[in-house]
Amino acid sequence: MSANDKKSLPFRYQFFSGAIAGVSEILVMYPLDVVKTRVQLQVGKGESGEAYSGMLDCLKKIIRNEGASRLYRGITAPILMEAPKRATKFAANDEWGKVYRSAFGVSSMSQPLSILTGATAGATESFVVVPFELVKIRLQDKNSGSQYKSPFDCAVKIIKNEGPLALYNGLEATLWRHILWNAGYFGVIFKIRSLLPNAADVPGGQTTNDLIAGSIGGTAGTILNTPSDVIKSRIQNTVRIEGVAQKYNWTWPSVITVAREEGVGALYKGFVPKVLRLGPGGGILLVVFTACMDFFRSIQ
Repeated sequence: MSANDKKSLPFRYQFFSGAIAGVSEILVMYPLDVVKTRVQLQVGKGESGEAYSGMLDCLKKIIRNEGASRLYRGITAPILMEAPKRATKFAANDEWGKVYRSAFGVSSMSQPLSILTGATAGATESFVVVPFELVKIRLQDKNSGSQYKSPFDCAVKIIKNEGPLALYNGLEATLWRHILWNAGYFGVIFKIRSLLPNAADVPGGQTTNDLIAGSIGGTAGTILNTPSDVIKSRIQNTVRIEGVAQKYNWTWPSVITVAREEGVGALYKGFVPKVLRLGPGGGILLVVFTACMDFFRSIQ
């Protein structure tokens, strides 16, 4: 039986496996997410006059000027987020797959169906992650991070100063980010798995195949969704003030604004740390998720 057609398990097993996979990935890859956010938020030389010329320069300056622990600043929010986020991603992907197979009258997945299922799972996932993402962005930003004592303090101050709905600032951009990433991720995984040797024929084949497929899928998803991720970061880092028009509101008009003012390349700010995280990170996610699901199948 191929990895694409393995027996489905009840929702609780998918959810728990996704949660374990998500926490595993964030513990390994989080510093790259901090670097990515800093580079994405930078406009010109920034308020302080300190510019990051790239990923390594940003990494060195954070460690030198703020200390290595800053690379894990705001990790509590992602840790709390990763369990429900990744759990929702994989569980929703499997459940939506069942819905679409039934709707289209087919018994197994295809690549177009994997893309559609992934996109729908990404939309579902977005509603879970937006408040956590907003808190994470505010804590990671050099200028605003010092205003908050903890993720909880950050959330309380956002609600107090900007209103409860402010926790969902950037929802539309987050929808685009997750729809595009998940469509690319799951669609490419399906295709790559079909091209790789049968996992049963090679020692450690399942882990190797999942690492390759997940890493390539993560890279493809990152290429597709980075512009919407840049916009999401800027929207969520903007404090909403009543009566003041916001520069960044909707994704595609904001994409045009950034491209016009900073050049098309600015839409891929933070791409290197992002792809270094979500490429291998996508592999880690798939390896851990598959291993957990296989374990649960073995005890059924």
